[in-house]
Formats: sequence, structure tokens, C-alpha cells
Amino acid sequence: MNELEVFTNKIIEICENNAQRMDIFTARQIIKEINTFLYTAPSNIGVVTEFGTEFPYFSAFHKYWHLHHKEILNLTIDEDACEKVADALHEVYVRTNGKAFAEVYDTNGLDSKDVCRVRLLSANQDFRGSRSFESLSKIFNSDPTIFDEFAINESPEDFVKSIGITGLSQNDKRVQYAKRISQFVIDHGTDPYGIIEVFGHDVTALRNALITYEGAGYGNKKTDMFIRDMVVLGVWKDVEGFDKIDVASDINTIRVALRTGILKSEIPLVSSFLDIFCYQYGYVDETNALAWRRVWEIWNEKYANESIESPCLLDYFIYNVVGKQFCKFSLYYFVCEKEHGFYWHSSQNKTCQICYKETGVRNPAKLLCKRMPCECEEGAIAIDKTGFVRSNMANPNYHQCPFKEICDEFGNRDLMPPKSISIMGQTGWSSAYTRENSGGGGLMA
Repeated sequence: MNELEVFTNKIIEICENNAQRMDIFTARQIIKEINTFLYTAPSNIGVVTEFGTEFPYFSAFHKYWHLHHKEILNLTIDEDACEKVADALHEVYVRTNGKAFAEVYDTNGLDSKDVCRVRLLSANQDFRGSRSFESLSKIFNSDPTIFDEFAINESPEDFVKSIGITGLSQNDKRVQYAKRISQFVIDHGTDPYGIIEVFGHDVTALRNALITYEGAGYGNKKTDMFIRDMVVLGVWKDVEGFDKIDVASDINTIRVALRTGILKSEIPLVSSFLDIFCYQYGYVDETNALAWRRVWEIWNEKYANESIESPCLLDYFIYNVVGKQFCKFSLYYFVCEKEHGFYWHSSQNKTCQICYKETGVRNPAKLLCKRMPCECEEGAIAIDKTGFVRSNMANPNYHQCPFKEICDEFGNRDLMPPKSISIMGQTGWSSAYTRENSGGGGLMA
């Protein structure tokens, strides 16, 4: 009998014994069993290995979820949806002359060697929007020795402080990442720019080495993004295996995959509070990359003369344009005292735009709700204000998300991507344990 069956039988027994009354006494028993099953570590429950370290299972549910999460979710890649998305990307390619898939960020005057140095030694850090490449390049220009691999290895704390991320969470992990990636470079007897030569200009070999170098913080996503940038920016030329580099899987590319239906799950994804040790997140992350690769393969098969050379080059459009600009609640509905109702592209609006247009009077308006542009006919109000459209890249008349009809057809627009809770750290799972009959415990804000 597995852990879920044991728990279910206990709840059934409590309910049967109290069939005539669902009073507070019965409620106490049920809540105690739920808490014990989900969040209490029984004695001798066994261990699981993560990051090369053995951890006791967090709870009976954790053990069950570890063993059965894949068969419960049963993620699949939908061929029909993949073809529809590939056709939509073809239309985007034609309408933008391929520019939608060729975004290159400003290197702020750094030469190729320095771009590579800054990216390799910092791309493993989770900046959470606090540090763009432009800001990192300014730090480099102010003092290049900050990005010296030997200096970082000797004092990784100073590096983390110098690039301004000590105020973010999990600082111990950031220090470790800095030390280990500098050690990776030192171990291979080269500098960041020359690391590709060590691996015979084979980016897949370098990718595998980075991902498997323990403690360096280079997972699939960060490694793929780093390699993509080195090739797209022309830092590394004539490399092999670039077509093996995947779309960087994150909440934006996963959200789009779920809503277009290229990635399907038997049930809506569970909350991160249930996804102990992020088994769901890892499974979805891996399958999402495969789904976008399948889209890219179909695009290549159907439109061989135009498609891009690697799935990772879908990143900018899927992640930044669709994920961050189109597929978000950016359309706002307002009402005023004159009973006018209208949509607007900014939540900061305070004025009834109808009154102002008709009479020139600035009557106040109140925000009533927000929607995604694809949910109503007036969505162009928000789409037209996005950076993608205003850049004139999408000429002519690009007034809606190119995946709108696909999401309409499959009916998945409300699906949400998974979230991740760190295993390690002060606010992570490793510090949240509680033992039998102890009570308390749990995650911290």
C-alpha cells in the first residue's frame, strides 16, 4: 500500500466514524492527518539524494510525489498544436523579415573576449531583473579586475558584492556559484573566451561540462542562454552543435507552451507548496524544451528556406515578446461617474478618456478589472503599445498575438506555469522540516 492510499484510508476511517456529525472534533482529526501527510517527516521514512547530498523525505506525500509525479502529470507534446505554432512562427518570420528572431542586446562597447568573460562568470547568478548586461558591462569598465577568475576564486564574496547582488536572497549559494564557475575556468587552464577551444568548438560538449560541474549553478536554462549569446553576438564563430541548444525554459516559455497546447498535462499543474523539491518544475522544464524543439523541427520541415538554425533562437520572441508583452494582463477596464466604460493600456490612468474626447473635461475614472489583450476585441489597445510593435519590427498592422487563434481553439488560456521553491537556503525546503508530533515548521517569507 502506497503513502497516498494509507492517508486516504485514514481520512475515510475518520469520516465513517463520525458520519453523523462533522463537528470541530472531526475537523481537528482531519486537519492533523492532512498536515502529517503533507508536511511532517515520519521517523525512518527514508532518504532522497539531491545535489549529491542525502536528505530525509520531507513527508509521506513527498515520498509519494517523488515516485509518482510523472505518471500523475503525464506530460505530452501535441503534434497538431506544434504544427499550428510552427505555422504561426512562419507568419511572424515573413512579416518581420526574420528580425523577430534576431534580437541582440547592446554589449556597451566591450570586445568579444570581455563580453564572454562577463557573461560566463555572471550568467549563473539569478539577478531577478536587478542587473542587465549593460549594468554589468559598466561595472567591468570601471574595474576589469572584478571579473578576473583568479580574484573571484580567491574571494567570491567580494565578487558577489561588487556586482551588487548581496541584497538578494540565498547569498551563500551565490558565493558558491561564483567560486565554482571561476574554478571551472581555472581547472581547464584557459580564460573564459578560450574555453570553447578546450572543447573543440563543440558547444554541446561545453554545455554538458558546465551543467555537470557540481555547484557552479549552470543548469540547462542558464547554460543554453549563455551559449546562445556567445553565438548570436559573434563571440564564438564556426561552432558545432548549435542546433542542439534548446529554448531557455522558464515561466514565460512554459506559460506559452501550456496555453498554445503544445505541452499538455493530465491535470492543471500543482502549487509549488505541493511540489516538494521541485519534481514537477524539473519535469515541466525538461518537457517544455522538448516541445519547443518539436515546433522548431516542424518549422524546419515545412519552411526549410526561412527557419532559424537553432531552437534557442526562438527565445527572444517566445520569452520576451509573447511571454512578457502579449500574454499578460495589460488591458485595463475603467468606468466613470457618467457610466462610460472603456479599455486602456495603462493601469495608471485616472481620466475618463471618453469624456475627455467628447467634451475635453477630465472626469475621474476608476479601474474595474484587467484582462489579457487576447480576451476581447479591443486588445489592440494594449498590443499596439508593446515594445515589439512600437519598434516597427512587426510591420504592417500587427494588432494581436500571433498565437491568439491557437489559444482560442485549444481553450487553455487560463493555464499557469509552475513555480519553484528552492531546496536549499533559509527560506527553502531544507530548513522547513518538522518531525512527528512536533508541529510548526514550514516555509518562511
